[in-house]
Amino acid sequence: MESLADLLKQFSGTPLWKNREEIRKQVATDPAVCEWRLLHPEVTDEEISLNLNKFYQFVKERNNCSQCPGLERCPNDFEGHYTVLSVETTQDRCYIYDRKASCDKFITKQNQDSIRSRIRSFYVDERSLNQGYSADEILSKDWERAAAVDQIMDYILKTKEQGLQRQGLYLAGPFGTGKTFLMCYMLYELAKVGLTGAIVYMPDFSEDLKSMFQDPQKLKETIDLLKETDLLVLDDIGAENMNPWLRDHVLGTILNYRMNRKPTFFTSNYELDDLEKHFSFTSKDGEEEFKGQRIMDRIRHFVEVVHVTGYNKRSKAGETE
Repeated sequence: MESLADLLKQFSGTPLWKNREEIRKQVATDPAVCEWRLLHPEVTDEEISLNLNKFYQFVKERNNCSQCPGLERCPNDFEGHYTVLSVETTQDRCYIYDRKASCDKFITKQNQDSIRSRIRSFYVDERSLNQGYSADEILSKDWERAAAVDQIMDYILKTKEQGLQRQGLYLAGPFGTGKTFLMCYMLYELAKVGLTGAIVYMPDFSEDLKSMFQDPQKLKETIDLLKETDLLVLDDIGAENMNPWLRDHVLGTILNYRMNRKPTFFTSNYELDDLEKHFSFTSKDGEEEFKGQRIMDRIRHFVEVVHVTGYNKRSKAGETE
């Protein structure tokens, strides 16, 4: 968009040049300029004329903001910003400066982007992380899971007040009751206070690990990330195709590193005893009860169990588990 100075130069020497005074009058009588001049009574009409381009931009962008169509359709020259004018008086002369300031919508988006950048997602639907969250809505959406929501809210509050906990949560319950959704909410809330997080959908992760055999560096980087992130959610654990390598060298390594250091969280359709049976049998080696117990020792003693009940929300649009 052309500035007023460029526009006036273009039409200099033509009848349209006579409109400059009319434009100056419109700018000078604009409510935003009148309000601004109350704060800066030292600014004269002549100085407004000398800085007409700045005042024109100031008025145009303030008017755009008063009828804001949303950040994505912001008509201002610099999306999400508007012109701010300031004055410096030196030796009885006023110097008027303009700068760009961020609007509330732009600041909100920046904050949200910063929060989301702290959360890594592996094979989990991004909508679960990118949608807005309302604590009241989470609680009222299904009163049958109110007790579980209360436990998670208490955990979030405790972490915010005391810092990163050593103990995590184990969310057990039927299909579609919102276990993943609640963990995404927790990650989002704790990312607000600067904690990093990762959520891993275990069935897809276990399959993708096969391709990582061909890329040892990617495998190492992935495992290191899951070991070091502040908050780790292993989603739908027990639904993966279990094999000795995944159990002993991937999960075992991650959980062994994190226990007594950083909390790990789980969602599952299994109770803890049933999960132990899942870990105790692989298609390759058959029954290995001792190895199942060993990995469960790295889970059972480092989680608080949360039973999530309620109706299956997957049958309703707008919420995923």
